[in-house]
Amino acid sequence: MTKRILVAIDGSEEATEALRFAAEEWPDADLTALHVINPADSTTGVDGGFPGAVDQWYDSARNRGERILADATDAVDRDVTTRLEVGRPTTTILDVAGGEADVEGGEADGDEGGEPFDHVVLASRGRTGLSRVVLGSVAEGVVRRAEVPVTVVR
Repeated sequence: MTKRILVAIDGSEEATEALRFAAEEWPDADLTALHVINPADSTTGVDGGFPGAVDQWYDSARNRGERILADATDAVDRDVTTRLEVGRPTTTILDVAGGEADVEGGEADGDEGGEPFDHVVLASRGRTGLSRVVLGSVAEGVVRRAEVPVTVVR
């Protein structure tokens, strides 16, 4: 029986739909919505551009992540724990799913980690061809490397 489900949330409508799917499919499970702040998305560069640029970028990314999680959890009619982490999306999702507590300076709202999840749910944006090769696929990476069942919602 699935008791703890991790749902990756990236701000897309597909990810919100994945959370809705998990809420309906496993009504008795504890749901945790995870948003990963990817440092590679920073446009400040290695030197940070100007003093405080990295901090400013992180604060902005954290605030955006909190809004993304709030919007997604508002779309379901039940309690959902939220978690915000910093790192590479695929690796971070796998680490959190495996029960790692604070992956890299992340913030958890009611989920302090330590216990592995029973299942991972995430959306696929359906990229194909060159864009998939160049950009990689978080869903594919999670499916290939996860130690728990994974459901990909399209």
